[in-house]
Amino acid sequence: QVQLEESGGGLVQAGGSLRLSCTGSGRTFSRDNMAWFRQAPGKEREFVAVISWRTSTTFYTDSVKGRFTISRDDAKNTVYLQMNSLKPEDTAVYYCAAGYAAWDSAAGYGYWGQGTQVTVSS
Repeated sequence: QVQLEESGGGLVQAGGSLRLSCTGSGRTFSRDNMAWFRQAPGKEREFVAVISWRTSTTFYTDSVKGRFTISRDDAKNTVYLQMNSLKPEDTAVYYCAAGYAAWDSAAGYGYWGQGTQVTVSS
């Protein structure tokens, strides 16, 4: 069974940091682009960051540039999202996703995790 499992979410004060992890099982994701999306209550799921396979090229949504860093460790079949200087508006369920030709659109991703809650208090 192919799965992606997120971890590392939690409650943090504004200005704090969290590191999310997403580990795949059932197949290697070393030839997939890996991304993070988030969904806040009452809002649509939105793109956060993506890292390509082979070159590890990264791309971020404007609201997290300079604060979040996406990285990957293919030996561990894991992608990370380091989140610094967190703001209350970052509060959401964060999902990781994998897709060969996908970039910043959710429609391109075939594998999704169950999500991990991130709550930033003011």
